Amino acid sequence: MKTRKLGASDLDITRIGLGTWAMGGDEWAYGWGPQDDAASVAAIQKAIDIGINWIDTAAVYGIGHSEEVVGRAVAGRRDKVLIATKCGRVLQGKGPTIVGRLTAKSVREELEGSLRRLGTDHIDLYQIHWPDPEPEIEEGWTEIARQVKAGKIRFAGVSNFSVPQITRLQKIHPVASLQPPYSMLRRDVEKELLPFCGANRIGVIVYSPMQAGLLAGRFTKERVAQLPDTDWRKKNPHFTEPALSANLALVEKLKAIAARKGHSVAELAIAWVLRRPEVTAAIVGGRGPEQVEQTRGGADWDLSPAEIAEIDKALAERQAAG
Repeated sequence: MKTRKLGASDLDITRIGLGTWAMGGDEWAYGWGPQDDAASVAAIQKAIDIGINWIDTAAVYGIGHSEEVVGRAVAGRRDKVLIATKCGRVLQGKGPTIVGRLTAKSVREELEGSLRRLGTDHIDLYQIHWPDPEPEIEEGWTEIARQVKAGKIRFAGVSNFSVPQITRLQKIHPVASLQPPYSMLRRDVEKELLPFCGANRIGVIVYSPMQAGLLAGRFTKERVAQLPDTDWRKKNPHFTEPALSANLALVEKLKAIAARKGHSVAELAIAWVLRRPEVTAAIVGGRGPEQVEQTRGGADWDLSPAEIAEIDKALAERQAAG
């Protein structure tokens, strides 16, 4: 599987990494419905077996549960995989409310918790999950820089940050990477963020290239209606009308383009975000080993200009549909 260097860091990462948001389970506000831990472990191990060399997780996924699952899956194989995790989202007291917190003390505590759950003595890429609360981003970043010097973090990055926010942090410590959302249905990063990162040697790891599974080609209106109430997508605008019908129509057009090359529409969606030279890699979620297998082909598929033009036409028709 092809690799690319992450920005100015010395991390060579495969074009896709395994995302573990859904592996946190459903007992928190942003779960994806029930998830079997054995299937999660099998998915992670399958990813390593086929050559994917990095796993993306976060302390908030399942309030630590996702990290625990990752730690269990990579035990004895830590040297074969890079681990990226995130800080800055914590429980407020003992209740279910998740809040942003980026004080130095909170960052230190989150880092130690992540190291313990993951069963490792260092994090390869440690990221601030959201710039929230914004007045604390410098304090949190300064503490992360201290932990880089202490050897507990190799490289530091951010997720969901704007250009002005990244610029503020660059004055304190280099930002190795940005993790923004990017898919055919969510393209706002193309205007400013991608050009900025390309010009400043900041790696870009995009998340949700399949738009939370909507572009994976398996959804119908009936299946969306059957999503459990604990699945956050149940109320997401992309999964509700009037957008849902237009999105499903787009997927049918994309399926035809992908099929001509022997690929799935999920692999097409992944290859499409990777067409941008500023995008180092994409996070691809998987809830079991079969999903990992079904998306691996998107990593090394270089779309032709004709294929990109055909996709652009389908996307223009989707936009015209409102």
